[in-house]
Amino acid sequence: MKLSREDKIFDLINYIVLGAVSLLVLYPLYFMVIASFSSPEMVNSGQIVLVPRGVTLDGYKRLVQDANIWIGYRNTIIYTVFGTFLNIVVTVSAAFALAHRDLVGKQFFMGYFVFTMYFSGGMIPLYIVVNKIGLYNNPMVLIILGAVSVYNLIIARTFFQTTLPPELYDAAAIDGCGNFRFFIQIAVPLSKAIIAVLVVFYGVGHWNEFFNALMYISKKEYYPLQLVLREILLQSRMVEQVATEAALIDLQERQRYAELIKYGVIVVSSLPILAVYPFAQKYFVKGVMIGSVKG
Repeated sequence: MKLSREDKIFDLINYIVLGAVSLLVLYPLYFMVIASFSSPEMVNSGQIVLVPRGVTLDGYKRLVQDANIWIGYRNTIIYTVFGTFLNIVVTVSAAFALAHRDLVGKQFFMGYFVFTMYFSGGMIPLYIVVNKIGLYNNPMVLIILGAVSVYNLIIARTFFQTTLPPELYDAAAIDGCGNFRFFIQIAVPLSKAIIAVLVVFYGVGHWNEFFNALMYISKKEYYPLQLVLREILLQSRMVEQVATEAALIDLQERQRYAELIKYGVIVVSSLPILAVYPFAQKYFVKGVMIGSVKG
């Protein structure tokens, strides 16, 4: 099909706008990468724009040698893997039940879930509850807390309602298939798209978890990577009164150390998510289009 002159102009404008938006999104990531192995003095003075200068790998060397960072990395991987697994099991199971036509009171339960999207007990009551049930300073709090996102639950329920026709339930029931077996052997295998979307949503949320860890975790051995990064950022900005020249030199050295590994930690902490996303992209595009076309 030959494009008209107007279509070509429209496509050109689209390419220009999308290209500009892509540059705005990608440049901060690119800057983090080049700043991670550039001289921190040049980075702070604004001399690093497009190419690295004063190239040094000291930041990554110190990154490898810092035990706290690897402890945070290990903790974050554990929280992300087990937390996402719990999220998927609970969300997909609840969504399937709420999409089932024979569930008694499903409108009430759905309304109850939606109510929690707009109203909650608040930060202090939640803190008291977490403390009373023994989850304060317990790594399980970062896995259990927020096991279900109502927004993701609605997406998953819509998927089951639009993808699994009633005739499929009837055919399975005629063959003697119960609800649990239908869910395990039929519904889940047909739900790879929505499961991939939920894994991306929940996984990114757990990987970037910061506020809950800050609220409910005070032991450094349970710190996720984001809290370790926070300590590094705070260390790079601290201002202390020093009395001796030796103390001043030590302070400057610690600040330079923090500046060296600050960008390196950001790069290292972002790599797993950037690596996983391309594999889930085809399912992600399919999943986010759920319910967009009616017919």
